[in-house]
Amino acid sequence: MSGGDQKNGGDKAEDMMPVVGAWPEVERAERLARGAALKWASGVFCRPEHLERLSQYRKRESQRTISIHTRLKSMVQSYLEGVGWGLEQLREARAELKEVSRDLKKADVESSLNTEGVKCLEKLRDVSVTHSQLLAAVSNLPGLYSVRTMVLETERLVESRRLLEAHARLMDLERWQDDILWQLHRAAGKAGSALATEDQELVAKYFSGVGKLVDALGKELWAVVSSALALARQNPTPFVSAVRIVEREEALDRAFLEDRGGGRGSSRPLPPGRPRCWRASFFQVLEEAVSARFRSVSYLHTRGPGLAGHLSALQHSIMGDLATVRHLLEHCVPPHYQLTVAYLRASHRCLHAHLTQVSSWDLESGEIFAVLNWVLHVYNSPDMMGHPELVAEMKKEDLGLLISTDGLEQLQNKYVQSVRKSVSEWMHKALQVELQDWQRDQEPDTDHEGFYQTSLPTIITQMLEENAQVALMIGESLRDHTIQMGLYEMENLLNRFREALVESGKERRKNPTNNKNKFYLHYLLASISNCIILKKSTESLQQQQSSRSVGQFSRTPPNPLAALDRAVRRACRLVMDHLLLDLQPFLPGLLTRPWLVQGDPTPKLCHILERNLELYGRVRPPCSQRLQEEAQWLMVVEYVRALMQKKLVCRSAEERRQLAQQMVQDDQQFREIFHGPEGEESVPEVNPLALLSVLADFVRLKDPGMLTLEVSGLAAKYPDISEEHVSVLLDIRGDVSRDIRGVVLDLLEQSAPPLPAGYRPIFTDILVPPSTMAFCLPTAKCA
Repeated sequence: MSGGDQKNGGDKAEDMMPVVGAWPEVERAERLARGAALKWASGVFCRPEHLERLSQYRKRESQRTISIHTRLKSMVQSYLEGVGWGLEQLREARAELKEVSRDLKKADVESSLNTEGVKCLEKLRDVSVTHSQLLAAVSNLPGLYSVRTMVLETERLVESRRLLEAHARLMDLERWQDDILWQLHRAAGKAGSALATEDQELVAKYFSGVGKLVDALGKELWAVVSSALALARQNPTPFVSAVRIVEREEALDRAFLEDRGGGRGSSRPLPPGRPRCWRASFFQVLEEAVSARFRSVSYLHTRGPGLAGHLSALQHSIMGDLATVRHLLEHCVPPHYQLTVAYLRASHRCLHAHLTQVSSWDLESGEIFAVLNWVLHVYNSPDMMGHPELVAEMKKEDLGLLISTDGLEQLQNKYVQSVRKSVSEWMHKALQVELQDWQRDQEPDTDHEGFYQTSLPTIITQMLEENAQVALMIGESLRDHTIQMGLYEMENLLNRFREALVESGKERRKNPTNNKNKFYLHYLLASISNCIILKKSTESLQQQQSSRSVGQFSRTPPNPLAALDRAVRRACRLVMDHLLLDLQPFLPGLLTRPWLVQGDPTPKLCHILERNLELYGRVRPPCSQRLQEEAQWLMVVEYVRALMQKKLVCRSAEERRQLAQQMVQDDQQFREIFHGPEGEESVPEVNPLALLSVLADFVRLKDPGMLTLEVSGLAAKYPDISEEHVSVLLDIRGDVSRDIRGVVLDLLEQSAPPLPAGYRPIFTDILVPPSTMAFCLPTAKCA
């Protein structure tokens, strides 16, 4: 570079300096650096004594600056060396590109000079191709003229079922057709590309009968395969020939696919109609043959009672065919065919489809049971798929489910609904018969223990038990569902039975003198015994349910025991109503002046009670004891109610003594009737008959001043007694002054105890008649 250039370069550098100095980034970086330095210095030299270390800081910073300058120079030097090397490479590449460009121009000139020679070679190539095609046509003309003859001969062989010979001729024809197509490909010089349409049509015209021969041979093969089960017992030779042909075709398909399938880069195309996959067709035809044989059995008398016989016929047909396959056909095929397994799968699929269709029908409970039993037990039993030899050949899980889990659940639900419909109808009929029996002019039947009963519980119990046992033959789940259904229906029956009891009670109250049903009470008692039998049956059914089934049902669990308890309570109430109706004519004579003199109504009442209690003994325990207790309560309540009527008010101490004595005699007579209920009571509650003696003592008391203590004891034993009841008792005595009455009633009001747990009220059901006084004095309590 000359000095002028250097000067000019220097001028340009000087001109560029203001531009570089004007960059805002540089100025901003310088300001930041100065600010950071000032901040650092102000922090380091904040005290005068720190200035002594100024020289050390200056020396350290100058060393750091020198080190940074050295690294910058080294980095810039390495960058400059890299730029120089890159420029040198670019110069070499430019020179090589110029040389290549000159060579390309020379090749272009030489190619343009040889154009006429290439055109002459193309004409020669076309002539050579035409000559090759004509040569191939002349060499194949004798064979082409004999194609039709060979096709006709092969057709005759197929029709006469000489399948192996026919297949050998067919293979020759196909090989010849493939060779001709390949010659045309090579002659055209277009290997690897599609043959011309005209050539393909020409070859297809000459070999048009080959495709029909393939179809005819396949039709005969599949006819032989479909009738293999019949041929195996007579002449298995055609079946063996069919299997050999299938294996030949499978070998040809495999060979063609390996050689020309494109995996090895072969340019020769596959022959027409390849691959045929006749082995897959063999198994497909076998499955269709199984299905056709299956249909011949499947739709004959499959409805109603014939369904179980149909399933049995299916079992024998399948097992007979399996024996033929295992012992005869299995030896006619290669081992890898696994013909028994294939037949099992085909049969399983056909059965699955058929049973799915059967399950969709509107089946009765017996038909559904036959299907479920066959699917769950017969099909997997050692008599069918559970046979040891079959299990050894194929695992059961390979077959899958004969009916899906959802299908089985739906079928079981249909079974339960069908049984429920039948059970509901039978229960309704049994209830109608029961209600008609109530109108009979004779007592109900008795069992070996002498208890009343009717046919209703026997019918219901036997029906539910039989249904549970039949369902258990299918499985525990179905049994639990059936028991659950039976409990629902029993609850409904008991509700209807209770409604019938209510209606009969209403009719009885409307016309109590109707003698149409003389044994009304007897059948009421038989109904109570029936409920006790049904309770035992219900508990037995509930115990049969498996514990894991509890809580699995979507509906609210049935509660037949509660319905039984309601029905028993209603029947007991009607029995007590009947007893009250019998006692009613004689109750007005109690606690009157004639009763005090003669004691007339009591023997009649005891006779009625004795007769009814004798009938109550025909009821099964514990309801017989319950009825006796209810009769005691009823008699005592009616007795006290008669006392509260104030039909007898004592005028002297002698009358009070006679009244108390007569009440004690009545109490003794009642106790004799009820056979000492104190000893029979199993719960610590108030004895109703003990109330009569307590009231007699209250009336017999000679000193009225002791009434306060007597009333306190009475209220302690019978906390439901009210002021009105005590006031009536005081009126009956006839010797109580107004002051004593006020003290007694005040004491009763202040010391009214709450009713204890388990206490059964007596006085609560006894209403005191209103007082006939026109007015009351305000100085004392009203009597």
